[in-house]
Parts: sequence; structure tokens; C-alpha cells
Amino acid sequence: MNEQEFQEISALLATPKKIAIIPHRSPDGDAMGSTLALYHYLLKLGQQPVVIAPNEFPEFLAWLPASDSVLIYEQDKEATATVINDSEIIFTLDFNALHRTGDMEVVLKASSAIFVMIDHHQSPDSYAKYTYSNTAFGSTCEMVYNFIVGLGHKTYIDKTIATCLYTGIVTDSGSFRFASTTSLTHRVAAELIDLGIENGKIHNNLFDNNSFESLQLLGRALQNMRIRPELKTTYITLSQQELDSFNYVKGDTEGIVNYGLAIKGIVFTAIFIEHREENIIKISFRSQGDFDVNRFAREHFNGGGHINAAGGKSYQSLEDTVKKFENIITQLNITE
Repeated sequence: MNEQEFQEISALLATPKKIAIIPHRSPDGDAMGSTLALYHYLLKLGQQPVVIAPNEFPEFLAWLPASDSVLIYEQDKEATATVINDSEIIFTLDFNALHRTGDMEVVLKASSAIFVMIDHHQSPDSYAKYTYSNTAFGSTCEMVYNFIVGLGHKTYIDKTIATCLYTGIVTDSGSFRFASTTSLTHRVAAELIDLGIENGKIHNNLFDNNSFESLQLLGRALQNMRIRPELKTTYITLSQQELDSFNYVKGDTEGIVNYGLAIKGIVFTAIFIEHREENIIKISFRSQGDFDVNRFAREHFNGGGHINAAGGKSYQSLEDTVKKFENIITQLNITE
């Protein structure tokens, strides 16, 4: 985003406006952290922001400041559609294609609002008037930090905003271990800590607040892991019956896919999760090195994301989806 665009956005925000802030469907820590950070910042500008999530976010994010003010589109489509229709500006954060909002896509496409995109995924669509898109960043939260600084309001970032930003940075960086973590990421994190955030408590809220049943589900997932060492690949399956047997709630499978990369010699891993209510198999892909799971997801499983982290979906059965995956990977030349 250039200086001219920052000036134009600053002029837009100079007077109070109705603003909607939208994360992607099934929002994660970066999506919720970035939207709520922007929400608190816009409040300081005297704006009228509302965060509208396409569907419910995981319980392990419900401690975030003002998370209780987030409207859920699937819970009241008529009321939230009215908010979107009345909005003068719509910020879309942590996604770059409107179909990532599910059923909300129709409402968003019909809006006459000015769209502002802030996102770090590849191949952005062109729906926004102002697009701040950069795949070099490991999280959208780090970009929101830069966005606020670019508008000349670094001093507006307080402990509340910093808490939201740190949440997205730590989750999308894999607690600072992913390759997308840069020296700048650490500098931003240090500044947020200097503002008084309780980084240890944030980590505990995100990663150390599991239910016994969610740990049992993790155990089942690891039992289900299949390894193809000759293909440097592992994958995990979880059926709807298995989710039900451990009283699955949203967020219980977060991060399980990463265990597949913990095995020596593995470059590519996936998890396939059956959701019968939506009639879909949700898929997450992870990789190490140069193997591009964003490309893999886009070409084969209606998805996308980053080079080393992406998602996809399948409308086939769990069994047929896994068979398709196995057929594809046997034709690949996976190297580190």
C-alpha cells in the first residue's frame, strides 16, 4: 500500500462512518486477532465498527477483548446482512477472495461500500478499492500493525490492541517457528510486549486450555496417522463418528495437522476431517521446504493459502477423498 492510498484512507476515516470488519469463515487466531485489533483502533478514531464473522469462532479465542461483541452471520443472517448493507466501508481481513466467507459472499458482493483488503495470502482477487496484500508477512496481524503505523497512529496501539495483534502473530507463526517469521516479526512482538501484554497468559489461553476429550481426540488422530515414507508424506483422517465420540467442538482439531511434520524425513502432511452437516471434507495441508501446498490445494482440492500452509475441501466421501489424495501423491516428486 503506497503513501497516496494511506492518505486517501486517512481522509475516509477523518469523519465517523459505519464500518463492517469481516474475517474469513471458520476464523482462526490471526483472523480474530486482526479484526478485533482493527475494531479497537477504529473505536479510538470515533468510528462505528462492527465485526461480523461468517460463522462461530473457536472457544479458545473467546477471551479476546470485545470478542463478545462479534456478530455471527449464520446465527442471524437478516440482521447482519442489514449491518453490511448499511456499511460505508468494509474491511476484509485475513482472506482475499469473497467466497472464503461462505454464504456471506452474496451479501458482500451486493454491497456498495468501499472495500479495504488486508491479507497475506497468495493470488488476491480484485474486489477491494484498497488492497494491502503481501505474502512476505507471516500474519495479517503483523500487517494490521503496519497499517496503523502507516496511518500515523502508532501511539494508538495500546495493551488491548497489542493483545489482539500478538494473538494472531503467535498463532500464524506457529509460536515463531515457521519460516515466515522474520526479524521484523520479533521486533513487532517485542514492541507489543513492551506495551504490557501478558504474553505467557496469551499462550496459555491459546494452547494450554484443552479439555480432556479434545486430548483424547488428538490421541485418536495420531492413531489414525498414515505414513508414506517413500513419498515423504503423512496424513490423518477423522470421521464424523470419531468427532462425535469425543464431543468435538470448534477448535478441537486446531494444529493437529502439524504433528505430521514432526516425523523425521517428512515434507508433506495433510488432515482430512469429515463434517456431515455441511456435507464436506475439510482439509488442511502443511509442508516444509519448497513443496508448495498452496498450489497443491488450488489444483486438486478447491483451496489455497500459503506455500507451506493451505486448506482445501472435498465434496466426495472421506474414503474417496483419501483415495484421490493417495493417487495424486504417488505421481509427485516430493523433495525438501
